[in-house]
Amino acid sequence: MLAGKRILLIIGGGIAAFKSLDLIRRLRERGAAVTPVLTRAAEEFVTPLSASALAGEKVYTDLFDLTDEAEMGHIELSRAADLLVVAPATADLMAKMAGGHANDLASTLLMATDKRVLVAPAMNVRMWEHPANQRNIATLRGDGILFVGPNEGNMACGEFGPGRMAEPLEIVAAIEAALADGPLKGRHVVVTSGPTHEPIDPVRYIANRSSGAQGTAIARALSALGADVTFITGPATVPPPEGVRVVRVETAREMLEAVQGALPAEVAVCAAAVADWRVAQESQGKIKKDGKSLPKLEFAENPDILATVSQMTEGRPTLVVGFAAETDDVIAHATAKRARKACDWILANDVSPATGIMGGTENAVTLIAEAGAEDWPRMAKDQVAMRLAQKIAEALG
Repeated sequence: MLAGKRILLIIGGGIAAFKSLDLIRRLRERGAAVTPVLTRAAEEFVTPLSASALAGEKVYTDLFDLTDEAEMGHIELSRAADLLVVAPATADLMAKMAGGHANDLASTLLMATDKRVLVAPAMNVRMWEHPANQRNIATLRGDGILFVGPNEGNMACGEFGPGRMAEPLEIVAAIEAALADGPLKGRHVVVTSGPTHEPIDPVRYIANRSSGAQGTAIARALSALGADVTFITGPATVPPPEGVRVVRVETAREMLEAVQGALPAEVAVCAAAVADWRVAQESQGKIKKDGKSLPKLEFAENPDILATVSQMTEGRPTLVVGFAAETDDVIAHATAKRARKACDWILANDVSPATGIMGGTENAVTLIAEAGAEDWPRMAKDQVAMRLAQKIAEALG
């Protein structure tokens, strides 16, 4: 699968850099050509000579190499590869990527490329969990950067937790997936995401706390497996993924109309947190507070998008997947919802405040299908998304 492929491998400065030498060997065994780029910090952990000997290629380290730069070498390097891989991707290097910096060869290549980029993060667990690092990760995911790992385990510093770089064979598998057509090639998938905003008047609306992170991750994972994704999103705080068809909506009625307009599709994943109700009569002017009485709002029920798609008599998607965000009796409520809506799968999750899931970076779901319930461990939302995408690919065959 990798025979004849060209990988530009950027090695960051971390103790995990020693694994990158094995990664080069594994890629070469599979017929790939590897061009190593070492950051200045990476040279503290591995030598250019060792990387060059394993790759059988020149190693690049300096942005201002006059021989190469006379022909704009950094542009050519970034364009000649089929895929750019950053392993290890340190917190500093990912911060540069998220901020658009280009002050050394590695960051300049990452800015100048027109190819996909796969990163394998490696850092101390506290650095991985730091809010600034998580913001950078969210930015990179939104930019379409692919991730493999990190894994959980013992650190070189003596701490335990997420932050270990993925093993070389895991990275090889991720590289193969990134370069493959994917099992969902040619399949059209509709994904709904984010909240809906139901107007009360021109300045107020009814909404919920959904960030759109899970739906965005699902669309990205399906696209990575080759699917043609139509991504219908309410006003989410998370930016939509790259490489998908984006349809922006505000209200539940607009979302239903967009879904119906996007069909036919083989799969519909209804991950949006659609408001159940709207104000029956939206005020055309701002409602004023007069200090005498409270405004009287009459509510109307919004259309049920999941049930509408699941119960279509013509053109129904082969697989319809819904979500059940519950705060109590999660499995019982979700099982009843699946039967009531007539969808194929329901992913049930506990969104009570103590879980931190609503608007957070992790999720813990139970997949409920006709065959029964399958508990998934708590994991990052992008990992939930990839697991779901792979199950969808298996179900479609």
